[in-house]
Amino acid sequence: MANIGYARCSTLAQDLTAQRQALAALGVPADRVYLDKGLTGASRARPGLDQALAAVREGDTLTVTKLDRLARSVPDALDILSQLSARGVRFALGGSVYDWNDPFARMFLQILAVIAEFEANLIRQRTREGMAIARQNGRLRGKQPTLKPAQDREIRRMHDSGDYNIAEIAALFNVSRPTVYRSLERTAELPPLPAEYDQLLIRTADRHAGRS
Repeated sequence: MANIGYARCSTLAQDLTAQRQALAALGVPADRVYLDKGLTGASRARPGLDQALAAVREGDTLTVTKLDRLARSVPDALDILSQLSARGVRFALGGSVYDWNDPFARMFLQILAVIAEFEANLIRQRTREGMAIARQNGRLRGKQPTLKPAQDREIRRMHDSGDYNIAEIAALFNVSRPTVYRSLERTAELPPLPAEYDQLLIRTADRHAGRS
């Protein structure tokens, strides 16, 4: 019978070391710990969780340090726990194993799931309120474009010329391909460049070269 561990943190800046150490103290081998980093517990789309659920077999134990690491949505938590029980997999929370078929254990886990969802909703509400206040005070303007307007215009010219693909433009400007796509979106409504634009660039470059 194997002891499978699962650990999760919501942001890339957070560290999973404490959870991994706690799982090791609970008897979970390091190579049997599955991780998700930068993923919220309110979302079921978590590769590490999927791998952990796929790894456990009948008679095994799935161990987490806290229930909110497993899920922060009541329906998800109850669905996962029900599936584990139906497959004959035990569920360990910290150092205690809970039998989903035991009424008292089920009630306790359901209460923890409600608390985890409440905490997640409270965090989201406080975040929205904080962002609204910052926006009112002019401190929240959103992420600023990486490229300057002149660079956006040049990317549009290069793309429309058909001489450069997205990857080549990204390499020339030392940005990612998504950044190039966003630049093209920003210049989608701009009027077409004059036919003399290329010649103007050449003459400007020649003048600068003559001065150097």
